[in-house]
Amino acid sequence: MNLGVPAPFPLDKPRRPRATHHRVAEGEPSPLGATPDRHGVNFAVHAAQADRVEVCLFAADGRTEVERIALPGCTHGVWHGYVHGLRAGQLYGLRVHGPYEPAAGSRFNPACLLLDPCARAIDRALVSAPAIFAYPLGDEQQDLALKADDNGVVAPKCRVVRGAFDWGDDEPPRVPPHEMVFYEVHVKGFTRTMPGVPPELRGTYAGLASPPALEHLRGLGVTSVELLPVQAFIDDGHLQAAGLTNYWGYNTVAFFAPEPRYGGPDPVSEFKAMVKALHAAGLEVILDVVYNHTGEGNHLGPTLSLKGIDNAAYYRLAEDPRYYTDHTGTGNTVDTSSPPALRLVLDSLRHWVTEMHVDGFRFDLASALGRDAQGRFDHRSPFFAALAQDPVLSRVKLIAEPWDLGPEGYRVGDFPPGWMEWNGRYRDAVRDYWRNTDGSLPEFAAALCGGADMHRLRRRPPWTSVNFVTVHDGFTLHDLVSYDGKHNEANGEGNRDGEAHNRSWNCGAEGPSDEPQVLALRERQCRNFLATLFVSHGVPMLLGGDEIGRTQGGNNNAYCQDNEISWFDWARASEHEALHGFVRALIALRSELPVLRPRDWPSGGDEEDGPGLGIDWHSVWGQPMTPDEWDNPQVRCVAAVFEAPAGEESVLLLFNATSEEAMFTLPKEDPEREWRVRVDTRTAEVPPPGEGSVASGAHWTLEAFSMAVLTACAKGPA
Repeated sequence: MNLGVPAPFPLDKPRRPRATHHRVAEGEPSPLGATPDRHGVNFAVHAAQADRVEVCLFAADGRTEVERIALPGCTHGVWHGYVHGLRAGQLYGLRVHGPYEPAAGSRFNPACLLLDPCARAIDRALVSAPAIFAYPLGDEQQDLALKADDNGVVAPKCRVVRGAFDWGDDEPPRVPPHEMVFYEVHVKGFTRTMPGVPPELRGTYAGLASPPALEHLRGLGVTSVELLPVQAFIDDGHLQAAGLTNYWGYNTVAFFAPEPRYGGPDPVSEFKAMVKALHAAGLEVILDVVYNHTGEGNHLGPTLSLKGIDNAAYYRLAEDPRYYTDHTGTGNTVDTSSPPALRLVLDSLRHWVTEMHVDGFRFDLASALGRDAQGRFDHRSPFFAALAQDPVLSRVKLIAEPWDLGPEGYRVGDFPPGWMEWNGRYRDAVRDYWRNTDGSLPEFAAALCGGADMHRLRRRPPWTSVNFVTVHDGFTLHDLVSYDGKHNEANGEGNRDGEAHNRSWNCGAEGPSDEPQVLALRERQCRNFLATLFVSHGVPMLLGGDEIGRTQGGNNNAYCQDNEISWFDWARASEHEALHGFVRALIALRSELPVLRPRDWPSGGDEEDGPGLGIDWHSVWGQPMTPDEWDNPQVRCVAAVFEAPAGEESVLLLFNATSEEAMFTLPKEDPEREWRVRVDTRTAEVPPPGEGSVASGAHWTLEAFSMAVLTACAKGPA
């Protein structure tokens, strides 16, 4: 199976279509897209400003146009027609006629064969080529001119898909939000070199569903697999020229179609089989979806679909409508305040739930989706309102990346009830604390509590906060403790790309090192980050590969590296078996202790209790933290007691983010209480060897840069 990016077909003179021979009826305006039944296919396309919409049928070679059919009906801006005799598997594209007036926001060009926005499958991986531009490439005014060259031979084609699939007894796991543990992973990178996976399945949907992959995920104890984008995307032209690809996939073009690179002859069925296998293993499937922009870019970008169908209805245009409002940093922004664009997004989401059986979505740059018609973020925007009342979508997991690049785009804590949010404040606070930053303790304490300061007064539960230390965008955990600076030279941009302020610390040497002290500190810091993550209130998210020490060689922006830089190095995993076991033990411990994963905040109490809200904070002396200690920028040591209800186990956490060992006096409100040591990050063994019980009021010494987790029966009668 060829998993690489196929070269585009050479541009040659298109074959002349044969005369229409299918009987065509007016059909129905709904549903949008190509809908087959026993007798033919109904086509429906929203193109309110178009003069004519044609469906072009292609032979199985994907090059020969065999028929061109003008859709006869138009209802409320939707062109539609029913073509008798067509069957599932038919290849097709659209030609949309209308004025080409970029200065007025209109970019129709029937010479460009377009993808149906609701196509369920496409016939090839999408790559950039001069032929997919609607204007002659030239000077800076180039997009004002119309290119008449027909690109039907080289343009990607849609495929008519019948939804039949044997789901058997498939059931969504429906993991309660507070019980979730996310595992963020790339479909290809996860299994590209995984032992035990057949070579022809590595890097595919089927590979992710293979027994070795499922065994690794189940063995970790994660509940929810969050997949980097799997909706069909395009490789940028400048990356192709440099021999690179858009590996992460944040450049979507077809919102309904699974990316064909990760499949074989039938990516739709292969994706469904993957979901079915993950569900059977008790794992949820969460998709990272990119509806904030498309791969058509700015006014100089290609014309692949929406731009040539109804440009002004789907995109936010600038005051000068030749240009696009760009809240995403990619050239365009989808206008979800516009009914056609909003319908497209909602129909796509419903498709992935009802037809593909996924369990939820993480929305890339979700602030852009929540902007109203004036471009302001509003938690009552059309997008949020539509999701809240939708009988299908309101019941699945909805996770926001709560920022974009537009005005006032950083909206952590501002999304509607029911939404979960990636908590960037958590990442920054935890990184700052463990690299020994002055004044980092108060924010660290707030992070440990799942952002109670943001969410509690808005009646949003602790599981609103999706906590993470590392994700795909940035350093891996291994690199976070091994590099002070980014090393992105392989990306071909002179190391100018990627985040410059990583809050990382190399522990005494930049990059690979053979110094025992440096290596020991790095390993301990990795355990500190992981232990903090899994004992924090909120929902933990583990970056796939961090459990086996995955490195990208200091590259913190590996979006274009479809190679060993990004793929899991399973040969390296054997060197990190202790870390792997440590992560498994932490997830199991979290599952064992309900106090670490509360459904809601404690009831009653003073609203001014500070960041804890149900957590008692103590100094190294075993006394309650004072305001002066909280305000002292030099304080790095703290103890926290998560008090459980009677009959459960409470948790005591001890933290030392200094370069010297620290002796703690354990809190002694209950002198009879005995604390059991469950984790001490000076070692990867859980529980630590030779450690037993420690009495309240006794002393406990923490090594420099380390933490401990202790448990005891809750106070009071069971």
